[in-house]
This record gives sequence, structure tokens and C-alpha cells, in this order.
Amino acid sequence: MSESKPQTQVFDVVVIGGTPGGISAAIAAARSGCRVAITEHHAHLGGMSTSGLGKSDIENREMIGGIFAEFVAHVRSYYAERFGEDSQDFALCREGYYFEPSVAEAIFDRMLENECERICVLRSHSVQSVEVINGRVRRVHVMSSETASQLRLEACVFIDATYEGDLYGLAGAEFRLGRESRDAFDEPHAGLVYYDYEEGKFLAGTTGEGDGRLPAYTYRFCLTTDPDNGYVLQQPPEDYDPELYLPYHDDLAAGRLSAPRQLMPGWGYYPEHFDTLLRALSVTELPNQKIDANINPRPLAFPFAEQNVGYVEGTAEERERIRRRHRNIALGLLYFLQNDRSVPLKQREMARRYNLPLDEFTDNDHFPYQLYVREARRLKGQYTLTEHDIARTSDEPAAGMHEDAIAVGEFPIDSFPTQSRKPTDTRVLEGYLGMLNKITRPYQIPYRIMLPERVRGLIVPVAASTTHVAYSSIRMEPTWMAMGQAAGVAASLAVKGNCDCDAISIDDLQQTLRGQGQILEPRLATATSTNRTKAEGSV
Repeated sequence: MSESKPQTQVFDVVVIGGTPGGISAAIAAARSGCRVAITEHHAHLGGMSTSGLGKSDIENREMIGGIFAEFVAHVRSYYAERFGEDSQDFALCREGYYFEPSVAEAIFDRMLENECERICVLRSHSVQSVEVINGRVRRVHVMSSETASQLRLEACVFIDATYEGDLYGLAGAEFRLGRESRDAFDEPHAGLVYYDYEEGKFLAGTTGEGDGRLPAYTYRFCLTTDPDNGYVLQQPPEDYDPELYLPYHDDLAAGRLSAPRQLMPGWGYYPEHFDTLLRALSVTELPNQKIDANINPRPLAFPFAEQNVGYVEGTAEERERIRRRHRNIALGLLYFLQNDRSVPLKQREMARRYNLPLDEFTDNDHFPYQLYVREARRLKGQYTLTEHDIARTSDEPAAGMHEDAIAVGEFPIDSFPTQSRKPTDTRVLEGYLGMLNKITRPYQIPYRIMLPERVRGLIVPVAASTTHVAYSSIRMEPTWMAMGQAAGVAASLAVKGNCDCDAISIDDLQQTLRGQGQILEPRLATATSTNRTKAEGSV
């Protein structure tokens, strides 16, 4: 008996990836009159913003507007209505830039629902294959993980908003994976690097050699301090090995878990945790007794480096195995801090204040859905953004300005370790570039980094065309939302003009974006607008 052909559905624009960037792209295209489909392999949309990353990674609020600003305004309104503007909970939402994962998800869902006449949302659907005809993406095949049914989605323009670049990988577009050498683009911080994040200098062992390594992935915890809302770990996760976490004691003894040399206002430092093992986590308070808890990448015991090997080009089963390993390591760290007898009693008691929240991720054992994929494929596009575009240099005053600008990037270079501790490591793990705010400057993002060199009918606002160093600045959800909005508008212009995505009028694109509140030129930050939101400064 032959298999039935998948049903074909026709749209103007298809967005693959329900990340914040993908959601922004779908909304922008729909508001421009296009019929849009957006697919997401999880049952929940919102990527990291709905999976534990409870803060908007943005240093200067004037730099990003548009649909992202709408999202922020919705968050602010929610907490003002729920708690009142005079409440501590409202203050903790930081004017809408901090939020609980469930609140972010509800807002994203409502924003999509408001455009439901033009947007079809396909949850739990993963892209399986891509039809490319005469160099143009024509159709994608997606499958539901719930029913195993398949759909064939046809469109004029496709938008790859996945963290991994899965759509363009299947379409045959060229991409980079790993780190360029210093010589490739003459980038000072490229390649194999040991960098003293406090002194701002390169250390012994730095070679600048390129390789296939990627910054570490983690999960981002959302925790609660409300004992009535806490889900307490009663047993360790599978494969739990306390030996994995014992080296944190070495970090504590060596002073690597002490206060930073310089306390940056608003970067989320939590003095109570200084000189304790809880500095393995970087925590920041959120409304409603919630906590955003990052895994601190500065201790040499940081256990996630190299655990992502094979993820990007792995099968669905291999990816799931790697996700499960990351989940177990994360839960194991929390269990270790709360229960291991090598942890001093007072520190164990402190750690027991933080538990998984019963009212978050209710269909996933209160654990986040999305693995924090900080970098995967990077497109080889019509322009490659490099360190020279985003860093301050006296000899390149015009760098970072582009005639086809569609958004502004402003976040410091910030990349997690790529290698686990080696016997000679005493200061920092290899590959860690922690919040290089002294050299990064606001810069324009050119439209060309979202366009493949050869494959047509495709725009890439997330896993875009940059070097590894530049990607560590651009890889922030607010920036991706701005890029997604630009991708959605550009797609609509290509549909209406019946032309290739690189043949649209840049003037029309920029004029439309400005009319929607998008910021295209770097603005001078004010003291009141700066929004330093990082726990330990790294994300």
C-alpha cells in the first residue's frame, strides 16, 4: 500500500521557528497583508524568552523599538494591572524588560492571536525536508510530533528563524560552523582564545587558530523562592554524578567565587552568594517571587563546555540525547547544591530556598522547554558581519554603518566557554569572552546578512551571516526580534513586488520599518535608559 501524499497548504510567507525572532517576523509579514504560517517543533512558542530567560538582553533601551517595544509594553501593563505600579513586583519587572516565562508566553500567544486572520500557527511541527527548484526554496515538508502527519507548505518567501539554521541547512545554503581563525577576518578575539575578562588582556595559550568548537549550551533555570509554589527535587536526575560538581570547591578556595573586581550597576550581582558555592549560578530577581538563574561561566568547574558536540548536525534522536544530558547536568547541579554533604550546611540551606516553580512549564516537570543554543550554524550571506563592524576602533571610524541597515545591534561581545578545564587552566576557560562592553559599540545591522549567497526565496534573521565573534553580540532575543521584524517586512515587499528578496527597494524597507518604530541608527544612550540586565554580565 503506497503512502498518501502530504497535504499542501499555500501561504505568502512561511516562518520556520517559533522563536521571538520568528514570532516578530510572522507578525510583521501578517500586518503587511501576507498570509503567513509559523511552525515550531516545541508545543510552546517563544524560544528562550519563554524557557527561563526572564530578562531582555539589552544594554541601551533606545536602540531597539518596533514589535519588541510592543512586547515590553504588554509585559509592563500585565504587571501594573496584576500588582499595581506601587508594588515591589511591578518594580521588579523593570518597566517590562523582566518577566516570568509563562507571562512572556501568554503575551506572545496573544500577539499572534491578534493576527489570527492571517497567521496559521503550527505547534509541534518540525521541518523534515525542503524542495529547492532552480535555486529557489519552493516548499518545505513538516511533520507533527503529536500525530506523525505531514504537511507540505508552499510559499513565495521562507524565513528561517530557528536557532540552528535548520531550514537553510536543508536547503543547501552555505554556512559556517565553529570559530574562524584570527587571520580569516583579522579579528583580535577570533579563534582559540584565553581572555582575562577583568584585566581585558589575552593570556598564555591563546593561538587564534580556528576550529569547529561552539560556545557551551545550557538550560536557563526559572526558580521560585515561594515555598508554597516550589517543586523540591526529591532525588537526583538520571546519570547523576556528584564528582562532576566537586571541582567547584576548588573555585571557592581559589577565590573564583568571590565578588567581581568591579561591580557594574544593574548586572544582577547577588552579594549574599559571594564566596559561596551558590555562585555556580547567577541569579536575578523577577516578579512574583521568581528567579532567573543562569549558569555562571566563570568558574573553572563550569560543567557544560563540550557537551554540545554533535548537536547541530545530529539526528532528531541525537539532539534529544544531548538535550537530555544538558538537562541532567543542570538538575544535578541544583541537587548537588541543595543536598551534597560536601556543601556547607548554611550554603545547602541557602540553595534550598530556590526550587522549580509549580506554575511554570507545567507539562514538562516544571523544567524549561528550550535548550539554550547560543550559537549553531551561521549563514554565509551576501555580507558577513565581523568584529570590525561592532567594536570601537580609532582607525575605522566609519565601521558599523551600512546603507542597507534594518536594525541596530548594541550588546557587548559575550561568548561562553568552548572547552572544559585543562590542567594548565588557572584563570578562565578557553573561549570565554565575558561582556566586552569596553570595546563593543552600537552598530547598524545590514539587511544583507540575512540573505544567502545563492539560495533564493529565503531570509534568515536569527542564524544570520556573521563571524563567531560578531555573533556573540547579535545573538540576543531583542536584536533577533528587530531582525525578525525586518525579515517579515522584506518578505512582504518581495511578495507584493513579485521579486527576489535581494531585489526589493531598501528605501521602501527602511521607510516602512521606521514607520513601525524600528530603530535604524545608533542613538546616544542616556543614563536613565541604560538597562544593564545581565546576571554576572553574561548570558
